[in-house]
Amino acid sequence: MPPALLILLGLALLVAGGEALVRGATLLARLLGLPAAIVGLTVVAIGTSVPELVVALLAALRGVPDLAVGNVIGSNLFNLTFAIGVSAVVLPLSVRGQAIKLEWPVLFVATVVSLAFLRDGALDRLEGAVLGAALVAFIAWTVQLARAEITAEERTDLRELVEGLLPPLRTRPRAVAIGLVALGVLLLFWGGRWVVDGAAALASALGMSDRVIGLTVVAIGTGLPELVTSLVAAVRRESDIAVANMIGSSIFNLLGILGVSAVIHPIAFDPSLASTDLVWLTAVTLILWPVLHTGRVVSRREGALLALGYVAYLVFLLR
Repeated sequence: MPPALLILLGLALLVAGGEALVRGATLLARLLGLPAAIVGLTVVAIGTSVPELVVALLAALRGVPDLAVGNVIGSNLFNLTFAIGVSAVVLPLSVRGQAIKLEWPVLFVATVVSLAFLRDGALDRLEGAVLGAALVAFIAWTVQLARAEITAEERTDLRELVEGLLPPLRTRPRAVAIGLVALGVLLLFWGGRWVVDGAAALASALGMSDRVIGLTVVAIGTGLPELVTSLVAAVRRESDIAVANMIGSSIFNLLGILGVSAVIHPIAFDPSLASTDLVWLTAVTLILWPVLHTGRVVSRREGALLALGYVAYLVFLLR
């Protein structure tokens, strides 16, 4: 099978698997009595990054570490520049105060810590555990703040989001939930395997490095669902969700995906991913700060500049 087709089929399975996993986990969480708001802030939010986690983990286990790290860095670059930029061009994005006070500072610290850990071209289990523990602390902190500050309208929105993910059931809901989770895991495994194998074959066929393929083809492919989510939110005039989604996903990519992958299988990779690409990501994260602060709106002009910045990065990478 041609590598490009293998990647496309793998991405399709990743999307389907992620959807099944989120729906099954959401149903299971509700059956266990967890409030809809907590489910929305944890299970649903984390579920959007599961495809990237699967790809990074399988890439590390299958001996393609540059693909694993490149996917994480490339996904964040895509999210914070092109995805936010295109969404803002469609409709200027309002920015919640929490995105400025809490989420951006956490993203910046996560980026700087990742840069420090990755500068030697390796990520060991201890460093991975630190990143993973930081993610757990961030999620706990976010849930605690949300429970204290969430408005009645936001609580209703989260409940509607969660209820919309629940399949219509008449009998044996627990069996359906477990079945959806199992199906999701199976689809994610095969989808991730096809993406990793297809990307490695494509890199070989084009004479390109695994690093470049991970930063571009795989990162864009796994980031497209989040772009679609943000575009839909912008069109529905729920633009604050778009920014929060991208920043939250980027935090999970750095702390969760790199952390879990390194704990399971220590990673050694091309040092230029840290010395070049992660430096680009750090610069983009810094640039995002004034963009978020200008009237707490990402304007169409700022969105266009962010999207063009991503194009400039691709030109630099592929030159």
